[in-house]
Amino acid sequence: MKKIILAFILFVFTNASFSQTTKDQVVGDWWNDTKEGKVQIYKQGDKYFGKLIWTKNPRKDVENPDAKLKTRDLVGITLLKNFTYNGKTWEDGTIYDPKNGKTYSCIIKAKSIDVLDIRGFIGFSLLGRSTAWTRVK
Repeated sequence: MKKIILAFILFVFTNASFSQTTKDQVVGDWWNDTKEGKVQIYKQGDKYFGKLIWTKNPRKDVENPDAKLKTRDLVGITLLKNFTYNGKTWEDGTIYDPKNGKTYSCIIKAKSIDVLDIRGFIGFSLLGRSTAWTRVK
């Protein structure tokens, strides 16, 4: 009986420690959902940003609505900007989608230590699209 109780306590403690989100947990290198791009999320002051550091098919930012930016390389641009941590999520930031040249409001949630839920939206977070990013190992 003591072994069962000990095992239960260990299970609860282990799962509780993994489910807690820490504010810098988001920092690191992440694969996008298709693993065609790698984004480095970093902290600058008390805000979080994400820079595209690798892509399977390097190309220019041809979909950008600003004509002066259409010739820049996608690798090296900042896709995630100005996120703040509220104790559970990273929010009040934006995400740039190089596939269509649009910038969306965005919320980032940690599904686990190695998976992020990235939700881009216009206006309300209910009207948007989510994708899962996985930590680069």
